[in-house]
Amino acid sequence: MKSLRFVAGRAVQGVIVMAGVSLIVFFALFLTGDPAAVMMPPDANRAEIEAFRHAMGYDDPILVQYLRFVGGVASGDFGRSLRFQRPAFDLLFERLPATALLAVTALLWSSLLGFVLGTLAAVRKNGAIDFAIRVISLLGQAVPVFWLGLLLIIVFSLKLRWLPSGGIGTPAQLVMPSLALGAYYFSAITRLVRASLIEVLGENYIRTARAKGTSEWRIVVHHAMRNALIPVITVQGMYFASLLGGALITEIIFAWPGIGRLAVDSIQTKDFPVVQAVVLFAAFVFVVTNFLVDVAHVFLNPRVRL
Repeated sequence: MKSLRFVAGRAVQGVIVMAGVSLIVFFALFLTGDPAAVMMPPDANRAEIEAFRHAMGYDDPILVQYLRFVGGVASGDFGRSLRFQRPAFDLLFERLPATALLAVTALLWSSLLGFVLGTLAAVRKNGAIDFAIRVISLLGQAVPVFWLGLLLIIVFSLKLRWLPSGGIGTPAQLVMPSLALGAYYFSAITRLVRASLIEVLGENYIRTARAKGTSEWRIVVHHAMRNALIPVITVQGMYFASLLGGALITEIIFAWPGIGRLAVDSIQTKDFPVVQAVVLFAAFVFVVTNFLVDVAHVFLNPRVRL
């Protein structure tokens, strides 16, 4: 019962967050002044602007506009793209598989390698292996994504000609974008796993297990790892949400046709319905991911149920 109340409370909080995001996304459109004048071409005359304002419903009371906006979003209608004259949700849905493929690939390799190296560094704390892994993870977090992406293109595409410099369609085109995107997350996961596992390995129940003669491998895998995973899962959930929301820089550098590139192109062309759809989708991904992480905590950590 306590677990159900905890999960229900998190679900209500998610609904409140999405309501707040919808308010920000809607009213941000009016921060630049008249949205009709902003969206229309610079050479549009007054009559054309007035006709566009009436067609978009911007001449209605602000409350009516917001309720219409929320009702449309609730039914899956994010408006029509001004550039492509198509539903904004359709454009978003078309780009979602490309972003999901890039996000999942980057998260998989960074998580697997991060877990292995983080565990190895924790077990070999203060040794040569630990020092080398910490240096690698520090470099991964210090190098900007755009610099790493350009470096990969210069080395593996222009110099060695091993990999294509951009686009989508083949596994080879996925290698460099996923490496550039996952480098930061690999470093962060490595450092977090190391720190979390070192803290857990210092607990009293771990010393008791060692005193009973339990092997170090069994102590790490069966006793320490479960508790050490709790903060790691939280961070991984946030990482995946940010990746799925659109990796702007990576998608632009490697000409990857994902959600992030769609957002940048829409901002440049003042296609605000598509921008609103992307922002709302990214917020929804964050809310749902955080909710799933909270549910996972209930099963991983019994103290959360209290």
